[in-house]
Amino acid sequence: MADDYLVRIGKLIRDARQHRGWTQTQLADALATSQSAVNRIERGNQNISLEMIARIGEALDSEIVSLGYAGPMHLRVVGRRRLSGSIDVKTSKNACVALLCASLLNKGRTVLRRVARIEEVFRLLEVLNSIGVRTRWVNDGVDLEIVPPAELDMDSIDAEAAIRTRSIIMFLGPLLHRMDRFKLPYAGGCDLGTRTIEPHMIALRRFGLDITATEGIYHAQVERSVAPDRPIVLTERGDTVTENALLAAARHDGVTVIRNASSNYMVQDLCFFLEALGVRVDGIGTTTLTVHGIPQIDVDVDYSPSEDPVEAMSLLAAAVVTESELTIRRVPIEFMEIELAVLEEMGLDHDRSAEYPADNGRTRLVDLTVRPSKLEAPIDKIHPMPFPGLNIDNVPFFAAIAATAQGKTLIHDWVYDNRAIYLTDLNRLGGRLQLLDPHRVLVEGPTRWRAAEMMCPPALRPAVVVLLAMMAAEGTSVLRNVYVINRGYEDLAERLNSIGAQIEIFRDI
Repeated sequence: MADDYLVRIGKLIRDARQHRGWTQTQLADALATSQSAVNRIERGNQNISLEMIARIGEALDSEIVSLGYAGPMHLRVVGRRRLSGSIDVKTSKNACVALLCASLLNKGRTVLRRVARIEEVFRLLEVLNSIGVRTRWVNDGVDLEIVPPAELDMDSIDAEAAIRTRSIIMFLGPLLHRMDRFKLPYAGGCDLGTRTIEPHMIALRRFGLDITATEGIYHAQVERSVAPDRPIVLTERGDTVTENALLAAARHDGVTVIRNASSNYMVQDLCFFLEALGVRVDGIGTTTLTVHGIPQIDVDVDYSPSEDPVEAMSLLAAAVVTESELTIRRVPIEFMEIELAVLEEMGLDHDRSAEYPADNGRTRLVDLTVRPSKLEAPIDKIHPMPFPGLNIDNVPFFAAIAATAQGKTLIHDWVYDNRAIYLTDLNRLGGRLQLLDPHRVLVEGPTRWRAAEMMCPPALRPAVVVLLAMMAAEGTSVLRNVYVINRGYEDLAERLNSIGAQIEIFRDI
């Protein structure tokens, strides 16, 4: 029995290592042990302590086992069940994390309505609490209240929570106004290949921020005499880069022009929030933002972030792959129009309601009804572009959708180094995906999905795509260690069950 237990643990470690793209030697180096020891562990031929399992999980950013509470969460999925009824889209994960970082600008009380209760938010709250920010869930746990201290205690920062999220990098913009020197742990999050912080530094140096990176820590120093004397041109039109520049500009005493800015949904929500703080932002929705900063912000603010277009795309894809009729309510249509245009070309049968405003009063919503459709592969390749192009985070869902369509679809995921590779996990469920290079996948459909047991990919959107394919597969599948899904989706399994899916949550270690 003990030997079987060790074999099961070894298999989980091996799968997590392979998904990370590491060799046994690389894992051994991270653990300061030998490749042969890692080989014995993965084969179940060596006793292993809970401490070692926890170290392996930290090295691989994969929750092999959790000390102090139940082990990693898995999903058991009974496939070939039709979805029906209606489901509401939750608030935007990416907007919520940006607004949590933006709350550091404000000396007053911030209340964010209907905040997504996801692991990414929880990690940021742990970081905020560790540096002295008081947070509490109010109104039956629906809304979040944030009250900052007079002085932040950066020496007490929860480094373990910080390194598990990339959002921590958006602390740089607000913090440069609060202290002359501070330290931040390196950013972590999804395993999507190298994502340099240099574009952030190019923008933030204009506000006097200088960063030195040593031993997993960003050492920040601020020169108060430095301020933007001409427009800031971002070297990439990234969402978090734009948000960091906005956060820095918000408390700069003067006018800051940001060019080549992202106009994506989370950036717009941040701009609306800054306006609620009293910061005037011109050009919202365009690639040139003009920020009229104010040096001190001390207001009590109440703000409602809008709904998440990527979650809306997830639910749409769930309906397509399960051949279901489903109404998805509160879809932020402005950030889904290109996706729907592509799907219309492929033959999607759907209706949409008249537009109505989100709770922030600015974002346009619709209710979208999707019906079973005979899809054909699109003539052109599927590729992302900065807004208003097809959303970068929606590209993976087209892999599952294209697998249900007749013909071959080329998906070019040019932004991330590794994400296209994870899409080939669909082959274990019966898909026919050919990896042409690290960024391009050729998908052939239609697919007869089949059940499988597999480890969750370490990237959020490919992980959800695998779950959706399991929902369409004949038989019962198991998706192991779904922490990465919980980083970006609140109660996804339960919510899918509410519209007809059959997904069981379980733990086995």
